[in-house]
Amino acid sequence: MTSAANGGNAAPQSVLDAVLVPSAPAATDPNDVIVCGYDFNNGVNYDALLQTYARTGFQATSFGQAVEEINKMRKWRLSDEPMDATDAADERWSDPEVRANTKCKIFLGYTSNLVSSGIRESIRFLVQHKMVDVLVSSAGGVEEDFIKCLAPTIVGAFDLKGTELRKQGLNRIGNLKVPNDNYCKFEDWVMPILDAMLEEQKRDGVVWTPSKVIHRLGKEINHPDSIYYWAYKNNIPVFCPALTDGSLGDMIYFHTYKNPGLIIDIVADIRAVNSEAVFAKKTGVIILGGGVVKHHICNANLMRNGADYAVYINTGQEFDGSDAGARPDEAVSWGKIKMTATPVKVYADATLVFPLLVAQTFARDFVPNA
Repeated sequence: MTSAANGGNAAPQSVLDAVLVPSAPAATDPNDVIVCGYDFNNGVNYDALLQTYARTGFQATSFGQAVEEINKMRKWRLSDEPMDATDAADERWSDPEVRANTKCKIFLGYTSNLVSSGIRESIRFLVQHKMVDVLVSSAGGVEEDFIKCLAPTIVGAFDLKGTELRKQGLNRIGNLKVPNDNYCKFEDWVMPILDAMLEEQKRDGVVWTPSKVIHRLGKEINHPDSIYYWAYKNNIPVFCPALTDGSLGDMIYFHTYKNPGLIIDIVADIRAVNSEAVFAKKTGVIILGGGVVKHHICNANLMRNGADYAVYINTGQEFDGSDAGARPDEAVSWGKIKMTATPVKVYADATLVFPLLVAQTFARDFVPNA
């Protein structure tokens, strides 16, 4: 037996070769980012803290990459690009001033639960100040905004008993509570508007689409806390391909008995949302959550061979094959995100992440009351 086998001082060479494999020179890149988090010895500085996320690792680094991706969307101007032959032949696009003022078109999508939550205020800020160009949401993401203008949503708990809540006329959205009375108030508010829309359809031949319905409701709510009030004021289109899948759909259903005949055309809206992408010089997408909202934005960008910039924030996993869980690279395979893009997915609850993301991007150079 060797001395090592007998408990000698030297470790077996085979062990050393296995454990202490030397790093190849190519494994060290001078551009590597060194992992280093925030030092609280410097006091509490939230801006400096968030800036360290990019070099913290894991989802913090994904957050930092999302900040960079969104800031690239915000910074881009057509004047950054060399003029191609098509633009040179077009008097409008060859104008230096027009090129300098042509921005990336930003699509923002979000699921209904986020409007039920306090993320509504972050979205409203972006729409109020024209920081995004196209909105896509689900039915709940539309109606909950209006309902909150009529009555509040309350913080509850995830473990509240469904049977007890039902007896009390309370609806649970995660750890939020919405009294049934809120929906009654919504019905009282929206039914006369649906009546007026039907009358305009019959009298004036108005063709209502989901985006036109939301535009009208934003006008009627006339409330500065509302996302869709500001979308109406700033003429920002809001698309909702599943407009009937929620309380608003319930109201439209009831309306078919009280005053039948209202028609809402989804065909015009699919052309409209696709056109928003097709005729944009550059597009960026920010999608909070998944489902129809995520796919509707991505599919519109397929029509232009993909978005140029993309940020996803959701907790979905890809192993079940769901669109919600799909990573951006799957969208690249479909032509929904460009092959040259540097998309980012942050695996996180958007209620934790999105306000911080807004703080480090859109709101960073915002001057209140300016």
